[in-house]
Amino acid sequence: MSERKTDIGPPHYEQFLPPIIKENYGKWKYHEIPEPGVLKHVSESGAELYSVRAGASRLISTDFVREVCDLADKFCDGYFRFTSRNNIEFLLTDKARIEPLKKDLKELGWPVGGTGHSVTSIIHTQGWVHCHTPAIDASGPVKAVMDDLFEYFGSHQLPAQVRIALACCINMCGAVHCSDIAMCGVHRTVPKIDHQKLRHLCEIPTTIASCPTGAIRPHPDKSIKSVVVNEPRCMYCGNCYTMCPALPCFDSEKGGVALLVGGKVSNAKSPPAFSRLAVPYIPNNPPRWPETVETIRKILIKYAEGANKWERLGEWIERIGWEKFFEVCDLPFTFQHIDDYKFQAYETYRTSMHFKF
Repeated sequence: MSERKTDIGPPHYEQFLPPIIKENYGKWKYHEIPEPGVLKHVSESGAELYSVRAGASRLISTDFVREVCDLADKFCDGYFRFTSRNNIEFLLTDKARIEPLKKDLKELGWPVGGTGHSVTSIIHTQGWVHCHTPAIDASGPVKAVMDDLFEYFGSHQLPAQVRIALACCINMCGAVHCSDIAMCGVHRTVPKIDHQKLRHLCEIPTTIASCPTGAIRPHPDKSIKSVVVNEPRCMYCGNCYTMCPALPCFDSEKGGVALLVGGKVSNAKSPPAFSRLAVPYIPNNPPRWPETVETIRKILIKYAEGANKWERLGEWIERIGWEKFFEVCDLPFTFQHIDDYKFQAYETYRTSMHFKF
């Protein structure tokens, strides 16, 4: 029977693998990092695959993609890949091609790094460029933060890898829940209801159903085909605006960014971990977001000074204790840091009078 053809779903990834990876699939023995930005994978057969990692942005142009393809054709038979954090990895089988490739990358202004004990490219969401519910921009703060931390991209100065992410609202399309340091846009005002537009643009039942806390109800005046919002129950998530454009929630003065720390996907040394709130609110100050940049650098520097080798940021915090983390990083502890989510708070409440310093 011939293979069934379908247009449902993407093509199978196997047809895009380089020959060396197909031949050694499941047989890789170990990998090492000879220098920042270069990975070496060795197979049980003795085959060697070199990956040269270059930083790229989240939003790229077709011209940029063509330049990447030209380099891949020139140095690695057309094979390259994008990592989950927006880096480009050129896959080479010839070690002698590494330096010429790095030279061409330098001429193009593309940095090499993001491996090992470094800060890699910041993964982020759409922000003001495209998304309809952001409390902050995405590309703007990411550019500002990465400019400030760029020395840590092409070097191995840190105790372990540091992954930074940004999500422009608490729906968190980015990896904010599982990154060492994360920026998350936060709304702080309830949706502004435009009753005249709502009756023409929105389905009231789906608008009501979109609210995860049940804060939206039909308007009590039956002659008004609209809804009302119970402000104490609103958590400013923006889900209602996704369903109904007559419920905008963005406020240029009150919206801002929260910082979370301590998350990771890795299972090495300790299990994967969720990020925890470190700073509940920093105001939006485009185009360079100086307060956000300064606070992230402060946390990173204190981590670099105090952590043991191979210790991720969250592991460092758990070792010294959260009280000490707030003290060392000079961060205020506020009521927003108290976990009162009813399904897990009983497991996270401190039940001992002993403070760990």
